Amino acid sequence: MYRNAKNVGYCMIGQGALAQLGDILSPLRVGRKSPAVFFLDHYFIGSPLQLPVETGDLTLHIDTAREPTTQSVDMYAAQVKEFLDGACPCALLAFGGGSTLDTCKCVGNLLTNSGKAEEYQGWELVRHKAPYKIAVPTLAGTGSESSRTGIICNEAKNLKLGMNSDFTMFDQVILDADLTASVPRNQYFYTGIDTYMHCFENISGSYRNAVVDALAEKAMSMCKRIFLSDDMMSDENRERMLIASYLGGMAAGFVGTVHPVSAGLSMVLHMRHGIANCYALIVQEDIYPEEYKDVMAMLSRQNIDLPKGICKNLTEEQYASLYEATIVHEKPLVNRLGPDFKKIFTKESVIERFRRM
Repeated sequence: MYRNAKNVGYCMIGQGALAQLGDILSPLRVGRKSPAVFFLDHYFIGSPLQLPVETGDLTLHIDTAREPTTQSVDMYAAQVKEFLDGACPCALLAFGGGSTLDTCKCVGNLLTNSGKAEEYQGWELVRHKAPYKIAVPTLAGTGSESSRTGIICNEAKNLKLGMNSDFTMFDQVILDADLTASVPRNQYFYTGIDTYMHCFENISGSYRNAVVDALAEKAMSMCKRIFLSDDMMSDENRERMLIASYLGGMAAGFVGTVHPVSAGLSMVLHMRHGIANCYALIVQEDIYPEEYKDVMAMLSRQNIDLPKGICKNLTEEQYASLYEATIVHEKPLVNRLGPDFKKIFTKESVIERFRRM
């Protein structure tokens, strides 16, 4: 009936805020011999990004060509454990988009909880607090920086599901709009629109409360202002997008029917989350008519082209896998469609939606 909600401990906002990272990290190093572990999107290999890395720290470049998997999280966790040799890091720091941030959060859980990543996919399965974690998003929209889940794909089970726990959350977030200036326009849109997507799914479902509604409505309003403007990547809009993403992550609860369909695309076609959401929504005009109109207007305003025919040449086996990877997400589907969701999202109707993509 009642849930004691947790939020990020500290959040620093403003252009140039990254310069304060050293001051934030220094007290965590005092009196400890253990190193910091930096998780960097592979985009930053060879980049001039100025970070307070010291001798003895570990830097991992995270391959974000595909979304995090249980296997990749297990691999990175093993690397960190081998490097630390039983020590506890003074902090874990993540620089990138949702894939890098989620990897950091999930690896953090495995440093203090035994077993494999797949054992913690679900709700409240993590038992022990992770090391101190700092998020510096360089791409805005997923809300990973402020949400209590780390999303990973379990390819063996055809399942995309997070480690949903208070222990998964970051302890400190730094939102610096200077870091999003070089993001390609299409990627900026597809990632940013994720905030709008999961927020409207939250407030149109049955699992909701007044605080979530308020956060989601504000984040959606900011998204409209950004994506219906003349320049979605102006200095002001990039900062707004970071704040909207942060608020959206705080509002993130149970989504609706967009994210399960999107998860199917990620699992079977290895499609990135943001663009997969767009494809999922354009075949759900009957379920989200007003939101469909809004997103189509945003796509048009920003001249973002969504290629057609992504499912044109799939086999019947692939269509069946898409359905299975969608229908497994019972809680979101119940949230939007009710307990009889399988009577609405039948195998035939779901596959028909994929065919229309």
